[in-house]
Amino acid sequence: MSDPHRSEADHPLGLTVYDLPSPNDVLESDARRTAMGRLRMLLVLLVCAAPVVASYFTYYVVRPDGRRNFGELIEPSRALPAASGLSLAGQAVSLPDLKGQWLLVSVASGGCDEECQRNLYLQRQVLTGLGKDRPRTEWVWLIDDQKEVPAALLPGLQEATVLRVDAHQLNQWLVPASGHAIREHLYVVDPYGQWMMRFPAKLDTEGALKAKRDLERLLRASASWDEAGR
Repeated sequence: MSDPHRSEADHPLGLTVYDLPSPNDVLESDARRTAMGRLRMLLVLLVCAAPVVASYFTYYVVRPDGRRNFGELIEPSRALPAASGLSLAGQAVSLPDLKGQWLLVSVASGGCDEECQRNLYLQRQVLTGLGKDRPRTEWVWLIDDQKEVPAALLPGLQEATVLRVDAHQLNQWLVPASGHAIREHLYVVDPYGQWMMRFPAKLDTEGALKAKRDLERLLRASASWDEAGR
């Protein structure tokens, strides 16, 4: 005979039982959380990259005045090679370490003939003409042989980064326009280490002014994310 005074706690089977989620429900929930996490990560990356994308889009695509580039855009751009060069003092310098500045690059023999000297002069003039934006740029001369640099040139190269680099590695990276040699051009490398522009061969004073205008536009377009120094 049952005891009417016994509590519900004395009847284990009378307790409320909550349904456990099925394995499929758990898997679907985990998948949704994973997808949302990836989406948030993608959104963060897009937000971080937005200034860079916007500046390049402005320069490459949005040209309300219908202007044309003087320099030739390199598409796709080419990263600095994983190679080292030697400074005139004999110190090893990794080429990827040059990232962080806009580089204006020339290539020539260490003997530096008349064309080489003209390019070095125009490089300096172009960069000096940038005024307050000069600290965001670097003058780079890459020597592709073992010839000695004339002593008379050394005082004028105090502002330049001068490196001896294997000619084969340079030729795998920088490509001249059809019918021209690698030494005939000036090249532009962006702060991410990507070669992205080539100026016409055998630049003269008028061409240097046009090259400076291209660099000024690049520097304006990248002002929101690029700063002076590395």
